[in-house]
Amino acid sequence: MSERVAKVEVFSITIPRDTPYLGALRQGETVNERGYVVRKGNRTVYPVVDRTVVVRVETTGGAVGWGETYGIVAPGAAMAIIDDLLGPFVVGRDPRDVCVIHDDLYDLMRVRGYTGGFYCDALAAIDIALWDICGKLANLPLVKLLGGQRHERLPAYISGLPKPTRGERADFAAQWQAQGFDSFKFAAPVADDGVVAEMETLRARLGPSVRIACDMHWVHTGEEAVALIKAMEPHGLWFAEAPVKPEDLDGLSLVASRVATPIAAGEEWRTVYDLVPRVARRACAIIQPEMGHKGVTEFMRIGLYAQAHHLKLIPHATIGIGLFLAASLHASSALAAVECHEYQHSIFEPNRRLLVGDMDCRQGLYSLPTGAGLGVEPSKAALELLRRH
Repeated sequence: MSERVAKVEVFSITIPRDTPYLGALRQGETVNERGYVVRKGNRTVYPVVDRTVVVRVETTGGAVGWGETYGIVAPGAAMAIIDDLLGPFVVGRDPRDVCVIHDDLYDLMRVRGYTGGFYCDALAAIDIALWDICGKLANLPLVKLLGGQRHERLPAYISGLPKPTRGERADFAAQWQAQGFDSFKFAAPVADDGVVAEMETLRARLGPSVRIACDMHWVHTGEEAVALIKAMEPHGLWFAEAPVKPEDLDGLSLVASRVATPIAAGEEWRTVYDLVPRVARRACAIIQPEMGHKGVTEFMRIGLYAQAHHLKLIPHATIGIGLFLAASLHASSALAAVECHEYQHSIFEPNRRLLVGDMDCRQGLYSLPTGAGLGVEPSKAALELLRRH
């Protein structure tokens, strides 16, 4: 009898931070009793710790796969979906039917409108774990199961400059430049003197050849975004990310048609169905799939659809212990249109101790983890932090 899934377990991990994500709190930003703060610059909630949801899938033959998804806010939501709904429907299945399982789980709730959010986050974690098992059963790195390795190493860009002043942020970027990084992105909500001043200072400090992008964090109308992007363009803007609210497809299309700068979007999408109408409107030039929201199956579908429409891919990467980052690097290495990958240094570096494996980012380049499946697993330190739902 072929190998079957015997067990699906879900855990959360909480990791303290010295400095909250996006840097020190601004005036008027306070932490509530649950450990959350709302950033005034984008009206979005963040925890003051790192937090993630981890899935462990074991087969009847003893193979173990690890998956991960977002757990930064209300981790119990994704955990309950996995524990109560999705996990039991995976038990007994052949893990090598991973894409079939993905679609079966997606179908369970689609007619009720659960085609995004926590539901797809939970599905992403299971999907990553099953792909990890597929690699281990085949004794091959995940990238080989996704069609082959097109990139030996992936260029990385420095994401976020969490320092309190504009001058300090520029100095901080220069420190990374000295380590071999030539691409950067700053966050508009914490560019306290405005995005144009931020761009001007970074360009002056880093020189003419460095690539500088701006994450606009979904807060503007189309017309506002156009004005801000045009004001940054004389300083050499690499791309403008998330210029309008996620729901504003008309606004995104407007911005893309009115500025010379490439528009990037896609972090918050869950499936290829989110990409289709934006491609039809030519609303963005750069697609930013986030593995923690999508899983390997949807990440590849999005990547291949983008490639077929001659769009570039610069995947997003956010908070976790690195399991879904490893999956993202494998999938990105299999896609020809990937030209760079986000590097969340403020998370990757402190959380290295939580993974076993040789995944690395040095001198502006990611090294793909070697070994079967994801090529990484939670370390002993991570296993000690695991908490069951």
